[in-house]
Formats: sequence, structure tokens, C-alpha cells
Amino acid sequence: MFRQYEQPICFYLARLTGDLSCTQEVSQETFLRAYRALLRRERWDNPRPWLYRVASRLATDDYRRRMLRWLPLRDGQADAGLGIGSIVAEKLDVQTALVALPPEYRVPLVLHVHQAWPVAEIAKILRLTISAVKMRLSRGREMFRRAYQQPMTEDE
Repeated sequence: MFRQYEQPICFYLARLTGDLSCTQEVSQETFLRAYRALLRRERWDNPRPWLYRVASRLATDDYRRRMLRWLPLRDGQADAGLGIGSIVAEKLDVQTALVALPPEYRVPLVLHVHQAWPVAEIAKILRLTISAVKMRLSRGREMFRRAYQQPMTEDE
């Protein structure tokens, strides 16, 4: 199970958290919980939704713990000072905008847009109704648009 899901979970968490050390910690804790569940003889027809649900909850908990000391990935001046190319700068802007979203909007957005999961499966993982997921996706997209455009308006 670890070999099959470790890389997708890490990619998901990296998008979700925007922090490599947090990604590693949450990923490790996710698989540790899966191991403990297997020791308790829990079995799943499809472990993927369970793993993503656990990873999402752990990332959300970590976000709440770190919320008071959170800083954006960049301050808007990093491109000029470091000479980073426009592609890398855009990726940083996207990551910064994602990290700025509250977890309840970031999680479904990353699962749907980046992981290409259907709304019904996201609803199942997050234990929400399909309409609730659609609403969170709609609001999350709007929040992302505003957060993504924020660095551009500050630099002008």
C-alpha cells in the first residue's frame, strides 16, 4: 500500500500544505495510521479514499496549529532579487494562493483540479454531499482567483 500510494499522497500534501517538512510529517503520520489500522485488522475495499481522508484531516490539523505563525512563500519581490524565471514565479504564485485558502476550500480544489478526482469521489472522501463539494469548489475557485491576483496588484 505504501509503495502504491506514497507518491500520490505526497504530491497531494505538497499542493495542500506548500511546505516540504509539513508534507513529509503528514505523509509519514498518514501511513503510520494506516499501518496501525491494519494491525487492528481493519480492511478497505479501496484504501485510497481512506488515505486521502486521513491525510486531509492531518494537514488541516497541522494548518490550525501553525496558523498563527504562517507566512506566505514569497513576499512579491523574490523574482527580481533571485532572477527566478517566469514559470517558477508563476508556480510560486499558484502555491502561495493555494496555501492562503482555508483547508475546507483548498482540499476539494486540489483534489478536483490537480488530482482530477470526480466530485462524487471527493464527496465520499470528505463525507460531504455532492452539492456541498460543488459549493466549496465554486467558493474555493473564487478565493483562489482573488489570492492569485493579490501579488500582481501589490507589485504594481
